Amino acid sequence: MKNHYDVIKAPVITEKSTAASAQGKVVFWVDLTATKQEIKEAVETVFNVKVLGINTERVAGKMKRMGKFQGQRPTRKKAYLTLREGDKIEIFEGV
Repeated sequence: MKNHYDVIKAPVITEKSTAASAQGKVVFWVDLTATKQEIKEAVETVFNVKVLGINTERVAGKMKRMGKFQGQRPTRKKAYLTLREGDKIEIFEGV
């Protein structure tokens, strides 16, 4: 079993995720191998909220170059969480 803090990496702060927060949704970067059940348990435990639904998305890493050197950004996983009405996560307030 993974530690809850290893499952949740960071919040996603973008225009799209900020607009989704008005509808009771929050977005997090999560561990690439985490399942929906592990993500739900981690968010409910760490932030003391009730998660009603989860959608996940794997974001493929892009190829990038600097001069003659070429590399690739890492592949990451994003989780869209629907919270119970009235529940909030303070990270997303005031953004």
